[in-house]
Amino acid sequence: MSNRATDLFEPADSIYLLSHSIGRMPSSANMALQEGFFSHWQSNGEDIWDHWLQAVDEFRAALAALFNASAASFCPQSNLSSGLTKVVQSLQPEGTKRKILMSEADFPSAGFVLQQAEKLGFELVILPNSADLQDPEVWREAMNDEVHSVFITHVHYRTSVRTPVAEICRVARERGIMSMVDVAQSTGVVPIDLTEWQPDVVVGSCIKWLCGGPGAGFLWVAPQRIKQLQPADVGWFSHQNPFEFDIHHFAYADDSARFWGGTPSVMPYVVAANSVRLLHGVGIDTVQQHNQSLLERLAVSLDPSTIVSPPASRPRGGTLVVNPSQREAAEQRLREAGVQFDARALGIRLSPHIYNSEAEIDLVADCLKST
Repeated sequence: MSNRATDLFEPADSIYLLSHSIGRMPSSANMALQEGFFSHWQSNGEDIWDHWLQAVDEFRAALAALFNASAASFCPQSNLSSGLTKVVQSLQPEGTKRKILMSEADFPSAGFVLQQAEKLGFELVILPNSADLQDPEVWREAMNDEVHSVFITHVHYRTSVRTPVAEICRVARERGIMSMVDVAQSTGVVPIDLTEWQPDVVVGSCIKWLCGGPGAGFLWVAPQRIKQLQPADVGWFSHQNPFEFDIHHFAYADDSARFWGGTPSVMPYVVAANSVRLLHGVGIDTVQQHNQSLLERLAVSLDPSTIVSPPASRPRGGTLVVNPSQREAAEQRLREAGVQFDARALGIRLSPHIYNSEAEIDLVADCLKST
């Protein structure tokens, strides 16, 4: 990738392949935080909250542009689990429709939240790890008349398997099933168009491929669903008029802000809005093309039997998971070469971004191939 793209991020002494975890810091982050947060605080002005809330609105607007959706449908959250919790708390079983469908391959934090729905009278139905989550028929067969909601992970963290979200959401709509989609491992590296998907709920965060740091999660709720959901976890910013200050009167906000809560954080969203705009400016299509090119460059140099992630012929996320025969030795070589990576039970996770180069990938391949 050209120097222009790499210059958008802080220099790194290492080969950073942890974009599935945090992502490198944009070089513009400090200035964005100073201008969008600290400068208003330093001014000691009476209108400080006007500026800060405008900054949060800019975060919502940046997400809207990224996902081709309305800003009013995005509600800031501290993280994905927080947003999902507020949705789950607002669900109610409907007659025999009392089941929530999920996958054993989903991120554990989401599973912990969905388990709480059992206290509300729901039953979890879990597709096993052995299920082919890329096959729409697997989902279609599982979404029977008893299923109330389906939770769909777009890209799975352990394998980089990418599910056919649009098709699953279409089946859910046809059967009156609420669809909830986790985009934490895909946002910023896989183009997403919510107008095309037409889900009911989307939860995600900006800490990974969006390089937006921790604390800036988000919840998107389809306009036709918003007024059907009444979260229990509320605060004055969930109110239709937060500045009414009448303790005897509460009315849910008409848009997704009803899921917001009490006095909001501001700093994380100032930082994240800058990052979202930066990646949107680069183009998620461009990021994906570069990422997949590097993944395939690495994959073709390795023994296919050591690759856990789907091949290029099937949909996958931005990570290649590899499990070399002499894994401990391979991990040691990667560390000695200054490669930043992590590993899970299924293998080593390697996630190149727009700031990574072919030369770096070739060095990683040498580390993995050495005997």
